[in-house]
Amino acid sequence: MADTQREIERKYESDDSGLPDLTGVVGVEAVIDKGVANLDAVYYDTADERLAAASLTLRRRTGGSDAGWHLKVPVAPGVRDEIREPLSDTVPDTLAGLVRSRVREAELAPVVRLRSDRDVRHLVDAQGKLLAEVSVDAVRAERLTEGGGTAQWTEIEVELAEGGDPAFLDKVEKRLRKAGVRPSASASKLARALAETRRSGSGKKKKRKAPPVPGEPTTAGDHVLAYVRAQRDAILELDPAVRQDAYDSVHRMRVATRRLRSTFRSYGKVLDRTVTDPVGEELKWLAGELGVDRDREVMTERLTTVLGELPPALISGPIRARLDTWANARRGGSRSRLIGVLDSERYLGLLDTLDALVAEPPVLPDAAGKPEKVIGKAVRKDFGKVSALVEEAIEAPPGQDRDLALHEARKKAKRTRYAAEAATPALGTSARALAKSMKSLTSLLGEHQDSVMVRVTLRELSAVAHAAGESSFTYGVLYGREEQRAAGVEAALPEAWKGIVAEESV
Repeated sequence: MADTQREIERKYESDDSGLPDLTGVVGVEAVIDKGVANLDAVYYDTADERLAAASLTLRRRTGGSDAGWHLKVPVAPGVRDEIREPLSDTVPDTLAGLVRSRVREAELAPVVRLRSDRDVRHLVDAQGKLLAEVSVDAVRAERLTEGGGTAQWTEIEVELAEGGDPAFLDKVEKRLRKAGVRPSASASKLARALAETRRSGSGKKKKRKAPPVPGEPTTAGDHVLAYVRAQRDAILELDPAVRQDAYDSVHRMRVATRRLRSTFRSYGKVLDRTVTDPVGEELKWLAGELGVDRDREVMTERLTTVLGELPPALISGPIRARLDTWANARRGGSRSRLIGVLDSERYLGLLDTLDALVAEPPVLPDAAGKPEKVIGKAVRKDFGKVSALVEEAIEAPPGQDRDLALHEARKKAKRTRYAAEAATPALGTSARALAKSMKSLTSLLGEHQDSVMVRVTLRELSAVAHAAGESSFTYGVLYGREEQRAAGVEAALPEAWKGIVAEESV
């Protein structure tokens, strides 16, 4: 299984190419010479450098204490997760999978070789605890693709020790700057190698055309496309996290798909729906695949919570064991199923389609209009639909009809929230307030829908327990409590909705 390490580091360059005395850094008791390591790394990418464009690095390195395959994924400026696999002749399947959303059907091949003589120092405190590793790297870069090219440079790298305080790096940087050392202009060795070997190479290399950098949004289309682009990017960036089963990653990717689909529908006067509707259907498919286990997770969490609130006297039979069995019924194959979805031609084709849509958006004449007019009208239209559904639900008699009306109102409230989010940069405070109101309404109605779904689950569990000869008393108690929760939401809705209507000003 791949090993993941959080890497927090900063890179510097100096005209002297030497390491200043760091014994004066606050908190440093000693600077320990750890000798020189000879590192040899081959970096892999597609011919058009898709990984580099996404600030991802994939390498096979020998030498040093961590020889093997490394995939570095950006987390924040100066922070990356390094995912490691043992040495092998070919790219490990796990790492190839983690970059598949970027690579798609293209081939991964060696693009650059970096050989470094790394002179290492450890900064330790008075107890001998490692604070940071500082190295001076003499780097020799060689491009391995057509056109060749070489480069050489020396850089200083400061990497925080595991579990260290990032503020310590500020102290080291202060000392380095006093000595004339400056932050590196390149984010990574690979970025510098690609730039400098390209300049020095004699041949011309065919490079993937970089997408145009969007300017400041001015038209309605600019604002809508900025939101679309952000959600497309979110899907791509969350893909590796979903594959690694990172906390909340599946839910966040699902939300990004919903935001995209809602945007296409809300702003049908900006983007041609004859083009976006088929994309929306594919996004609906993806959201469904991502949500296969989500509802069960939500129900399990809620049932576990309410069960924990019951006094022991009201708990009859092996209900906890029954709940655990139900919760884990499909979990065994869910991970492999989801990875299969993310590796499928359908999913990768959807990513290609989204890239093409962003690159050449199917804009309509209203896209050139003023944001205040075009976007404001779209948001008001969505809010009107929510209003009609909420009023219908309030007037409906308690029971299934009201449950369905409230569920539909919740879905439209989500759509209106996403439309208001996209509108916020253009419309400002009014759109931001509406997005906040719709989030509040969605949460309230979500509480009701969760209660509906929990009651369905309780009926199913009760039937299974009864068939097994177990007591169904506690299921009835929980069912009654869920009915009360739903009734509480229904009672609170009219006043909550009145407040929202009073504040609506988009």
